[in-house]
Amino acid sequence: MIQRETLREQSLENLNNYCDEIRQKIIQTVSKNGGHLSSNVGAVELIVAMHYVFDASLDPFIFDVSHQAYTHKLITDRWDRFDSLRELGGISGYTRPDESPYDYFVAGHSSTSISLAVGAAKAIALKNEQSKRVPVALIGDGSLSAGMAYEALNELGDRRYPVVIILNDNKMSISKPIGAISKFLSSAMAGTFYQKVKKVTEQILQYLPESATYMAKKFEEGFKLITPGILFEELGIDYIGPIDGHDLESLIKALQAAKNLKKPVIIHTQTLKGKGYEMAEGYYEKWHGVGPFDVASGEALKKGVSKSATQMYSEALLALAKEHKDVVGVTAAMPSGTGLSPLIQNFPERFWDVAIAEQHAVTSMCAMAKEGFKPFISIYSTFLQRAYDQIIHDACILNLNVVFAIDRAGTVGEDGETHQGAFDIAYLSAIPNMTLLAPRDEASMHEALSYAYTHKGPLAIRYPRGAFFSCSPYSVTPFEYGRADCLKEGSSPILLVGYGNGVGRAIETAKILLEKGLNVAIVDLKFVKPLDEVMLEKLSKTYTTWYVLSDSAKIGGVASLLGQFKEKKGLHVSLHSFEYEDVFITHGATHLIEEKLGIDALSIATYIFDKSYNE
Repeated sequence: MIQRETLREQSLENLNNYCDEIRQKIIQTVSKNGGHLSSNVGAVELIVAMHYVFDASLDPFIFDVSHQAYTHKLITDRWDRFDSLRELGGISGYTRPDESPYDYFVAGHSSTSISLAVGAAKAIALKNEQSKRVPVALIGDGSLSAGMAYEALNELGDRRYPVVIILNDNKMSISKPIGAISKFLSSAMAGTFYQKVKKVTEQILQYLPESATYMAKKFEEGFKLITPGILFEELGIDYIGPIDGHDLESLIKALQAAKNLKKPVIIHTQTLKGKGYEMAEGYYEKWHGVGPFDVASGEALKKGVSKSATQMYSEALLALAKEHKDVVGVTAAMPSGTGLSPLIQNFPERFWDVAIAEQHAVTSMCAMAKEGFKPFISIYSTFLQRAYDQIIHDACILNLNVVFAIDRAGTVGEDGETHQGAFDIAYLSAIPNMTLLAPRDEASMHEALSYAYTHKGPLAIRYPRGAFFSCSPYSVTPFEYGRADCLKEGSSPILLVGYGNGVGRAIETAKILLEKGLNVAIVDLKFVKPLDEVMLEKLSKTYTTWYVLSDSAKIGGVASLLGQFKEKKGLHVSLHSFEYEDVFITHGATHLIEEKLGIDALSIATYIFDKSYNE
């Protein structure tokens, strides 16, 4: 292991050996803890070169999404703690300034890095620190599919702040190398000779006659056309590349050249995802984020026995799409994660992956709804936040018939603060024309989608990561607008109010309480907007203590909506919430997080029983 402070003293051979050591450390740790594999082992040389040329204690190191920053963590004093990756109390799978002073910014969503770099460059300029500090951003080619990256590039090209952007092209989606000519241009453009010639040429052009200037500029434009950097050059940002992202010597030379230019530069590197772990090499989505696996065989160590809510949604939507030709759908770079892959395979003309572009996904589907189609927009809760304006402006104002299928609603475990699906109820319930419902198990998922197809207006369906809690032995009834189900009557004044996955937790809690001699009632809300006011008002006459179980933020959540209803009707019930407190939820195994938050069935049952007994 090489210390960060001595990196520049190492020979190229030692540095390449260090890259191999880092790569093996990542593979071994991720095989035990799970995490992002292919993106991290593919970026090892890039990050080692960053640390060789720049100083992370001075220069802002900004990682887009930061799911590829494991090498950075290992270099910056976290080697001995790396075994705790993504565990409760361990180091995060993403950059976090509260974890290390070398982590410049928190990250977990894509396409923020260039904006952060521009902001940092502005601050550095105002503080007159440009001679000693340069922002460095590492961004993957996939993140350039989001508009925010181009907003930042547009300003950067205009303002010309010194910023170095490393474009990690691991799918060759921007450009393919053009044989020997491209290889020659790459090495030439990365060197000081090309940059000096370019600078001198720009100076000479100022003094040449207009006709000569015209011809010189035409030659320069023609030269650019056979390079892949024309887009960035036209935006006012110098381009170097494409460069082999695993050639440490070339990377170091290119980064040093970019640092010395004192202006915005993009270094285009081409890397292989999964580099160093043969079965993951290439663009295989399954190796992007993985659970624990056997390194020798690549087989998962924990094979799920229960069907996930995502799979249930996928199967229900596929059946609906086969029956109704007006059903269409979209996802934003998560076809496998949202279960849309089978739909895209079966109906490629009706289902699309639009890359990391949630805003575009929503608005484009709103136009399809206007044309009479029934769109299902499949996006994680945490990523749907990125399209909030489009939900209001393009879907809800016109009251269009679109369905938002919100995956990963609730705690998501090891991905932590940036990925927890805590806020969708709060941010959607405030919007006029929006209807909110949640299934509780597989049968109700099918019923939910059947209802969603016929529903008029915007509708959001939320469901958890992984499997639902068991809801046995309670049968499912069809969804009717704003109607709840009373699953169980009780002999005590206690009512457990469940929503979505909270219903299964309520059933489990009720079983524990019954063993303790406390017989409680259970209601499945099914809808939180609108609420079933008739049933709830009726239940309030028998059950005067309500406990709310929902995988959502307490502020603006289910109990908050019930509280507003209670005040409006003047109900004499006490209301208690087992939703998330006003904090960001850390990373760790989901069951451990829920125990820590006191929202697992045993903790809830113990609290209710003790409170009931003491009263």
